[in-house]
Formats: sequence, structure tokens, C-alpha cells
Amino acid sequence: MARLFAVLIFLVASLHPLAAQTYREVPELAKVFNEKGVAGTFVLFDVPTNTMLVSNEARAKMRFVPASTFKIANSLIGLEVGAVKNVDEVLPYGGKPQPMKEWERDMSLRDAIKVSNVAIYQELARRVGLERMREGLKKLGYGNMEIGNVVDRFWLDGPLAISAVEQTEFLYRLVKGSLPISPNALRAVKEITLLEKTETYELHGKTGWLSSRTPPQTGWWVGWIERESKVYPFALNIDMMSDGDAAKRISIGRECLKVLGKL
Repeated sequence: MARLFAVLIFLVASLHPLAAQTYREVPELAKVFNEKGVAGTFVLFDVPTNTMLVSNEARAKMRFVPASTFKIANSLIGLEVGAVKNVDEVLPYGGKPQPMKEWERDMSLRDAIKVSNVAIYQELARRVGLERMREGLKKLGYGNMEIGNVVDRFWLDGPLAISAVEQTEFLYRLVKGSLPISPNALRAVKEITLLEKTETYELHGKTGWLSSRTPPQTGWWVGWIERESKVYPFALNIDMMSDGDAAKRISIGRECLKVLGKL
């Protein structure tokens, strides 16, 4: 019984290891948003000090539909359950017209995550199936862990939702290998999320775009910086009043990383 209790404690801790962190509002981050004329939040988990460096703490704790940032978790679950053999297995897009012409071809997860191909990841989700997807989200402790009954839309329309703070916690567990996921799957997802590699840092990330008929839409950029043997997970979300605001996700995020001396 004592051993079982110890195992349960370990599992709870592995899903929620960052409960003791403190928050510090950084005025220079808010200045970046103000200069761009955009409402939003940015949060970076400063691991050495166990502190969330943040602009707009209240919003950072609010949950939003993750949109294409869920491709990170979808990849992990798909690989873990064997829905694809590896990130280079080619999946069919389905042959239907897509919002973006570059999505209208079969491709691997390695290629699909780069262009954020929704159709490919919908196919992956269908291969995973509802029950295995539910189990996978619980294992990951991802957001509210709710997917409803439509296996290929829940990260686009809801009910799945996650906060910027929860995004950073999830990404920290991913990078540190504390998720209950095989090392091979973790390694593969780290590989396909790499955006930049220099002599001083690695930048990993994924955008998301929650569209709606009326503004604002929600724009995401989440990821992590590795430098000097340390990891700094971050997450940004903004209100997008028009499609033209989409480019501001990464530009604001990069400015925030520079303000904090991580980029």
C-alpha cells in the first residue's frame, strides 16, 4: 500500500510539478504590446528562479482554444500510440480543397507542422481515435483535457482549452522528459519543432490561429529557448482584429524574448 501511495504521489507531481512558482510582471513586456497596439499576454518560465515572467498575469491564466499549437501534443500522442510509425511517414490530406494551397498534398508530420497543415493533423487525430486521444490528453495533463465527441475538431472549435501558463508548464515537462511519453516520441517532436539553431541557442516553437466570424480572433505562439544548458518555455497569445495581425504573433514574441535577454 505504501508503495502504491508513493507511485500516485509521483504521478501527480509529474503532471503538476510547477505549482510553487511565483509571478513577476515585467513592464518592458507590456510596452512591447502597447507599441504594437495589440492586446495579449506573454509568459516565460524562468526555471532557475521558478518564476513566471509575464505581461498580463490575469490573461496568462485564462484558457483559450489552442488551435494549431495543439499539433505539438497531437504529434506526441500520435507517435506514442503508433498512429504513425515516425514523423516521416506520409499521411493523406484527403483530396478536398483546403484554405491554403500548400496544404493540398500528402505529407509527413515533419513537413505538416512547418506549414501548419490542418488536414494532415486531422487525419492523425482520426487514426488516434476518441478514446486514445482522451487518454493521451490526461497523460499529458494538457489544459482542461476536454475533447467532446468530434475527434478532428476539438482543438479548432473547442471544448479543448489551455492557458498560456499551462502551455509553458506542458512544454517544460516535454523538454525535461518528465511526460509519460517514450523518449523516441519526445525526441522526434523536439526535432520537428526546431525553428532556429545558432552557436548560442536553439529556438523551438509553434504558432496557432483560432479563427472566428467576428473579431477578435486569437493568435498563439508557444515554444522554448535552450541556451547555456538551460530551458526557457514561453507562450504568447494575442487578440487579432484582422488577418494582417497574424504576423504580429512571432514579431511580438521575439521582441519579448529579446527584452528578457533570451534571444
